[in-house]
Amino acid sequence: MNFVHLHLHSEYSLLDGACRIDDLVDELERLEMPACAITDHGNMYGIIKFYKKAKAKGIKPIIGCEIYVSPGDMTEKNPQEENHHLVLLAMDNTGYKNLTRIVSIAYLNGFYYKPRADKSLLEKYNEGIIALSSCIQGEISKLILKGDINGAKSVIDWYRNVFKDRFYLELQDHGMEEEARVNEVMKRLAGEMNVPLVVTNDVHYLRKEDALYHDILLGVQTNKKIDDPDKMRFPTNEFYFKTREEIEGLFRDVPEAIENTLEIADRCNLELTFGKYHIPDYPIPEGETVVSYFRKLVEEGFRKRYGDNPSKEARERLEKELSVIEMMGFPGYFLIVWDVVHFAKTHNIMVGPGRGSAAGSMVSYCLGITDVEPLGMGLLFERFLNPERISMPDIDIDFADEKRQEIIRYVTEKYGSDKVCQIITFGTMAARAAVRDVGRVLNIPYSDVDRLAKLIPFGSSISEALESSAELREIYE
Repeated sequence: MNFVHLHLHSEYSLLDGACRIDDLVDELERLEMPACAITDHGNMYGIIKFYKKAKAKGIKPIIGCEIYVSPGDMTEKNPQEENHHLVLLAMDNTGYKNLTRIVSIAYLNGFYYKPRADKSLLEKYNEGIIALSSCIQGEISKLILKGDINGAKSVIDWYRNVFKDRFYLELQDHGMEEEARVNEVMKRLAGEMNVPLVVTNDVHYLRKEDALYHDILLGVQTNKKIDDPDKMRFPTNEFYFKTREEIEGLFRDVPEAIENTLEIADRCNLELTFGKYHIPDYPIPEGETVVSYFRKLVEEGFRKRYGDNPSKEARERLEKELSVIEMMGFPGYFLIVWDVVHFAKTHNIMVGPGRGSAAGSMVSYCLGITDVEPLGMGLLFERFLNPERISMPDIDIDFADEKRQEIIRYVTEKYGSDKVCQIITFGTMAARAAVRDVGRVLNIPYSDVDRLAKLIPFGSSISEALESSAELREIYE
């Protein structure tokens, strides 16, 4: 019998999950597991990296999220309410889109300490999604631990009515007495109410011995020392990536719940497509095409920039750029960028003169996207767009900070909120900062930690520093 992990927190469960995706995929390959889910807390930050890495190894990636469910209306901020956990897994593209909607709306409309969904949101966007009842922080488990079995039955009925045959009751065993009590009742209710069971392990780190490192990570998150009596900590060291043999040893009495992990994996068949462009349409004036209007604007700008008698070199450079841009299918993209810059310049919003490879484009210069004349500066168009390397143009534009929101509002209203998004970036701890944080959590004297941190050159990783610094290497060994 095989087994598929369906409840797992990667490094993108920030300062909580300690499963690095590269290491996770290597472990999946080593254990010959056919599939795995990623279900980070309240977010889907790691899904694309996980999807691509798993696919490259021939492992089926299951995309999910352990969301926070508000007991009431997610838009209400009631400090007395306690959120419930719920695991959602995308079965297909419809489910993936619905899952992204749920998570996005939880951030935009339901955020209160955590991104929260509510049951009305689940009713609206549950198609193509499998739901698992989650850990002892799930609503059903909480009611069981309170002794409210009728309440637990009512919640099970709600989820079964909404998710139909796509709802499963989770069984977990991390050596906790509360889980044993919950599991006993879950098994009974599953039989009485004809709801399938599924075994999961609430994975937060890969190896059992990583429990200490995970505990330190929690200390960094909560700004607590490791020996603080009130520090948040996991009750056992069993929240690791268990093998199928370990899972079978824990759940011999419910083999069907282990088999259901394979059934769920078979039901999840999301296929993501990469490399296709989804550029919104610029509204073209009547009687024009995208290409003709693009050329019209460029020619107008060319005359403004180079006069009525431009040099032969300038004309040849312009025609060369136009032919490449049209051949690669990007006139519409340039129109959109021109539109955004034109709006800013006509609404008293400062715009930078241009930076990066886009400054090497005469078309960008003629459209007013940049203010750097490329011929005189000896800038190469090929560094910006090269027909031998098909990729989207990348034009970096600087707007005045205090007017940035006006730009975002303009493009959202003109092109639609479903065509505009902001791109996230993740800050990672530099080696020196990581050493200082870990030292603080471990209650090591500051002078010792500071001496150690200063042995790490700026910009170096710890492994690089160990190679370059004999003193650091001696301390480490």
